Amino acid sequence: MHTLNTQFLTIDTGSRKPIYEQLADGLKALIARGELREGVALPPVRQLASDLGVNLNTVAVAYRQLQNEGLITVRHGSGAVVSSRTTAERSEEDLRKPLRNALTQLVLSGMPAVRIMRVVTEELRFLTKGAK
Repeated sequence: MHTLNTQFLTIDTGSRKPIYEQLADGLKALIARGELREGVALPPVRQLASDLGVNLNTVAVAYRQLQNEGLITVRHGSGAVVSSRTTAERSEEDLRKPLRNALTQLVLSGMPAVRIMRVVTEELRFLTKGAK
């Protein structure tokens, strides 16, 4: 069984985004890129909290969020394991909302549409590299 290397997760304490969301988003990105495959064990809550220098409740909330989305399975006493690369059934509209919000922020920042398209393409390539 493989385990997570925490050096791939970064937390920005200066960000307005809650730390549990940063952690959940980081783990989702690792799953999406295939760097965390089905069956990979995640570190226990206490260990990951210690490794990242965050409160253990923060890690527990992130794990709970990922479990609710169907990305990990948490078993009391045996830890968390990546269960899938796909989230539970959600409509395309629900899946588009976070993308629309991110694009809105880029437009409001004044970034030209051509640059936004380039950024989206680069990020998509990064997330799907090595994907089949």
